[in-house]
Amino acid sequence: MTRRGEFEQIAALFAPLTRGDPAALGLRDDAAVLTVPPGRQIVITTDAIVAGVHYLPDDPPDLVARKLVRVNLSDLAAMGAEPVGLFAACAFPRTCTDAWAEAFARGLGEDGEAFSVPILGGDTVATPGPAVFSLTALGTLPTGQALRRAGAAAGDLLAVTGTLGDGAFGLRAARGELDGGLDAESVAWLADRYRLPQPRLGMGVALRGIASAAMDVSDGLLQDLGHLCRASGVGAEVTVGTLPIAPAVAALQGRDDWLEVVAGGGDDYELLIAVPPHRRDALLAAGQAAGVAVTVIGHCTAQTGVRLRGADGALIEGLGQGFRHF
Repeated sequence: MTRRGEFEQIAALFAPLTRGDPAALGLRDDAAVLTVPPGRQIVITTDAIVAGVHYLPDDPPDLVARKLVRVNLSDLAAMGAEPVGLFAACAFPRTCTDAWAEAFARGLGEDGEAFSVPILGGDTVATPGPAVFSLTALGTLPTGQALRRAGAAAGDLLAVTGTLGDGAFGLRAARGELDGGLDAESVAWLADRYRLPQPRLGMGVALRGIASAAMDVSDGLLQDLGHLCRASGVGAEVTVGTLPIAPAVAALQGRDDWLEVVAGGGDDYELLIAVPPHRRDALLAAGQAAGVAVTVIGHCTAQTGVRLRGADGALIEGLGQGFRHF
């Protein structure tokens, strides 16, 4: 079966995704040329996804591409940046068909349109191993206004956007491991949350000048909160009863591992935010303006370490610490 060559593939599938942005130079050169507006800084992030690790090998290719876009945009959101361009490096298996690559490119285009961000460059190669897709996202923000993991102080409130546990239970839903525990609509909703996370770009921008620290929850609340605390030199206390839970996840509460999945599971891509107490109203107003639910779940402490407490105030111990690659 004849397949497109590298440059035919770039011209046919990826050049249209530049959305006419002059920085891309039509994808005919080896690099893009980007002009940064005065008074703004560039924010750059890179995330990769691997077949069988970050997505299921039989996931639809357009959804694989859209997840790739969204996990990177989530990093920009956590920094308070507005996206301006994407660079995609695609290692397609030699067994990959033109139809699969076309659907993948279509997914990139759909989310490029949805989030008004063009493809400015990248690379395409063949691999004998599993598919690997890496995306570098560029954003800008006013000079000196980047949200950092460092900056939280003892006494700051901790909050999250959206709901927790959706991504981890969504992976189980996508694998068909929740049969009998939920209705079909809830199973489909959870699988969609795993495959198509929602980057909180508007909320990230709204947090500039409000949050003392922020990051996104990709590897589980407890692990990522630990990262934020270590960067800021503080500890944290979170109460289980305050964690925001979607109805589909609440329906699974009888499972023995329910709390471990909610507090330690990854793939939610919600924002974890620290704010001084006097900015609580501003935080909630920012969420309302961005159309994103925001829930206060705890506070930062002078004592280091992350502590999870039950409704009775007792410490809950022995939970896993989230997803780790190594």
